[in-house]
Amino acid sequence: MARFVLRRVVLLFAVLFAVTFLGFAAMNLLGDPLVNVVGVLAELDCEGIEAGTVEDTTVDAASRDCDTVAAAKAQYHLDRPVPIRYVLWLSDMATGDFGTSFQNDQPVSEVIREKLPETLILLTMAQIVSLGVAVPWGVIAAYRANRAFDRGSTVASFGLLSVPNFALGVVLLYLLALRWQIFPSAYESGSFGGLVFSLVLPAVTLGLPLAASYQRLLRTDLITTLQEDFVHMARAKGLPPMRIMFRHALRPSMFSVVTVFGVSTGALIGGSLVVEQIFGIPGIGREIVTAVVRDDFPVVLAIVMLVAVTFVVLNFLVDLLYSWLDPRVRAR
Repeated sequence: MARFVLRRVVLLFAVLFAVTFLGFAAMNLLGDPLVNVVGVLAELDCEGIEAGTVEDTTVDAASRDCDTVAAAKAQYHLDRPVPIRYVLWLSDMATGDFGTSFQNDQPVSEVIREKLPETLILLTMAQIVSLGVAVPWGVIAAYRANRAFDRGSTVASFGLLSVPNFALGVVLLYLLALRWQIFPSAYESGSFGGLVFSLVLPAVTLGLPLAASYQRLLRTDLITTLQEDFVHMARAKGLPPMRIMFRHALRPSMFSVVTVFGVSTGALIGGSLVVEQIFGIPGIGREIVTAVVRDDFPVVLAIVMLVAVTFVVLNFLVDLLYSWLDPRVRAR
């Protein structure tokens, strides 16, 4: 087991290194970050102005502040080569220093701290919705395999998988919030209860397509498990069908669902970018869209790093859970 965990930890750090390097390189390929910090001052030829060889007439004399440019370069390490900047950025990230936003000079850690709770609650609620719907749905579909309920479930699940998040969100918002007024149409942050209640529709929007995916996997695995000898033995002992299903067949049928659970985190985070825009949720998804539009590189890089760490750590935990469900994984 120790060797299994060690291999996964090494892989975890390798993936994180690759993600951070590619993310940092991509941000620097998009343009000169100095332009987003000092604006038109980035066009100044400070070396020429200081040497007296350049007479700049395109920029207002009041804006010719090469000291400001030099201070900005020093603050954001823009006077260093890109590899050195990457190492400095990575070391700062390791200590929890995500830098300062280009737009408002606010520490990025504060920006994330303000936006993260809403997104975490939303993603947690979405997973609860997906599993809460998928498990009983998959069990009943497997129990009534190839009957009317199972066929209807197949149509419904493929329908949910085919509907994009933004379309499902708009339909739910119109029907349940605007027309029938069951749920609030806007995000509420007055109290924790109000916050959770206002996130029900966004969570359902994210969770239902995922529930359809879980249901298809669970149904298939359950049908296979129900043909195993130990299930036939339980039936021969006269155990009730639902007890056999939930106590004996469900656990060994959860392998595929557990595997997809980790991978689906990325899909949920991607979906939250759209859902938070539709429902006006001030979360991480909405913040990264705003940061990309404004070329706020420190915020974008910090959120990308946060998402990567979350995704990789969750998949690491899923690997451990998978090894607990199936000891043969540890043996390999």
